[in-house]
Amino acid sequence: MNIVEYLDTHEKLVYTNKGCSMMPLIKQGRDMVIIRKKGEERLKKYDVALYVKGPNHYILHRVIKVNKDDYTIRGDNNYFTEYGIKDSDIVGVLIGFIRKGREHSVDEFGYKVYSRVWRYIYPLRYVWRRRPSFMKRIKFMKNA
Repeated sequence: MNIVEYLDTHEKLVYTNKGCSMMPLIKQGRDMVIIRKKGEERLKKYDVALYVKGPNHYILHRVIKVNKDDYTIRGDNNYFTEYGIKDSDIVGVLIGFIRKGREHSVDEFGYKVYSRVWRYIYPLRYVWRRRPSFMKRIKFMKNA
């Protein structure tokens, strides 16, 4: 049974994610995510969507922009953006996560602050991540 079939027959899905694209919020081997089946509603900015990309390749990333016909999506720990994710690609929506045995909801104040601040500081995180290659270019220019 795949995730789509599971969500069709159950109210929600609780599982351990694989990968690091949603760190620091969700860490592989530490946290579990709680996903509900997506209905007919449109997602909102900051929602975390579980979507299918290719056969049985499920990705959990945050909506950073809602467009007329699709979404712009990025993992919290990613520096590349995905465009053109349609409602038909999205199978579920994050409603919570479990860390250290405690369940947290996406409706909690702390989660809402995190999701907005983390998105807001993306340009700073991007520059910080690119810092080593930038420093190499400066060093090369000094030596030329």
